[in-house]
Amino acid sequence: MRKIVYFVHQSVDGYIQGPNGEFDWPQMGPELSAWSRELSERAGAFLYGRRVWELMSFYWPRAESISKDPHDLAFAPIWRAKPKVVVSRTLTDAEGARVVGHRDLAAEITALKEEPGDDLLLTGGSNLASALTGLGLVDEYLIVVHPVVLGGGQPVFLDKERLGLRLVESRPFDSCSVLLRYEPAR
Repeated sequence: MRKIVYFVHQSVDGYIQGPNGEFDWPQMGPELSAWSRELSERAGAFLYGRRVWELMSFYWPRAESISKDPHDLAFAPIWRAKPKVVVSRTLTDAEGARVVGHRDLAAEITALKEEPGDDLLLTGGSNLASALTGLGLVDEYLIVVHPVVLGGGQPVFLDKERLGLRLVESRPFDSCSVLLRYEPAR
């Protein structure tokens, strides 16, 4: 069965966006960029909630005309080539992606995990990650902690109940950020 791997960037104080929704603070040095590119290349599909999908589907098809950042230029073709799945109760169609989540979220995501292929890489926001965590469907958490304190914003975990995790790896990147890889403590 495929796993759902949640990959997210967070500040030292636990936020994925600043108080005004800003996401201009992750530092994608060469080591972190290469690691995240390899992670993306190994994924069977990218998994997004609606809001993150809207940002991704605007930016990545035209990244080369917007950015000169080496990370963006290397990731854009990977993003375009990979299958994408959007989980939404409101979208009925998403150009270039399959939409699920209209009926029974647990059943639809479980069926998606049971399909053949490599793991599903869930990136970005915390709403879908929290919903899937609450259903016991996230198999691995890849949290990259960046050296910034945002002082507020959207937290990585929205869950109101305690979540036991087991650290299985930690790794520094570029003498700047740190990967914390967790699995649910079961």
